[in-house]
Amino acid sequence: MSAPRNSAVGEHPPRAAAKAVKSSKRPSAAASEAAPATQDVAPTAEGVAPAGASRTAKPTKAPGAAKSAKVPAAAKSATSEKPAKPAKPAKPAKSESRVALVRRARRINRELAELYPYAHPELDFQNPFQLLVATVLSAQTTDLRVNQTTPALFAAYPTPEEMAAADPETLERLIRPTGFFRAKARSLLGLSAALRDRFGGEVPGRLEDLVTLPGVGRKTANVVLGNAFGVPGVTVDTHFGRLVRRWKWTTQEDPDKVEAEVCALFPKSEWTMLSHRIIFHGRRVCHARKPACGACPIAPLCPAYGEGETDPEKARKLLKYELGGQPGQRLSPPADYPGKAAAPLGAAG
Repeated sequence: MSAPRNSAVGEHPPRAAAKAVKSSKRPSAAASEAAPATQDVAPTAEGVAPAGASRTAKPTKAPGAAKSAKVPAAAKSATSEKPAKPAKPAKPAKSESRVALVRRARRINRELAELYPYAHPELDFQNPFQLLVATVLSAQTTDLRVNQTTPALFAAYPTPEEMAAADPETLERLIRPTGFFRAKARSLLGLSAALRDRFGGEVPGRLEDLVTLPGVGRKTANVVLGNAFGVPGVTVDTHFGRLVRRWKWTTQEDPDKVEAEVCALFPKSEWTMLSHRIIFHGRRVCHARKPACGACPIAPLCPAYGEGETDPEKARKLLKYELGGQPGQRLSPPADYPGKAAAPLGAAG
């Protein structure tokens, strides 16, 4: 019988084998003590042990003696065969220093800037009011669906004063394609009335004022400030949060805490464009369910590499929008956008 090999960390450590070897050096003493007792009481084939039997005579195979005989055999095998080394556990990743984290985060940002030099907000708008309304409508739907809905909406209600006076049912019908249309209609009516009554019909350019409007939180306020007023801000949407957690920039789930921790990694001047690049990457490459790891240019910097498809050919088929040869989300994209414009609502194809 050979000694059991160490098949897993923590099972049968080398000490166990050593103990077996140590115990194997005492079998004869145990056997010699057990032998007389066996001779006195154990029956032979004839039924009684011979009177003059030597004390060192081989004991008969009583159950107890058979068990003790196996101990030296196992020990002998253990000494003749070196015990297998226990499997080494995978080394946990070294905790990243703050300096290393900042360097890696900024390098990812530089890589994304090269990949998406045309990154931009993917909502169509012509003024701060339109951007504010479009951002409120974008909750729980795609920017494409919002962009297909807002042309008719802004044609009917181009100003806060006109939207504040809108018939609720008519407003609901116009924004119905974006989902949650009743709640969104209440927000639009409320924020339009607040702009009319408290801000002279103008969208304020301060975060403290924007977040007092119905339906407007920090995310919406940062979108408006960064893209309509040039005030730097980080936009934590579902894509942004997913990617920065995959990259280990933060472990937070709360959007406000995510915003604070990511802002601390970058100079303020980078915040708005950083948001666009990360959201672009999340929509095109680093998807929620099946990220295209094998087609990702920042894979060497990503702690989550391997969560998605790593085969380059298969990964390329997962790319979306301009990277996958599909239309984008804007009906009126910027001039430097390399992809196709989206089709209006109801258009064929």
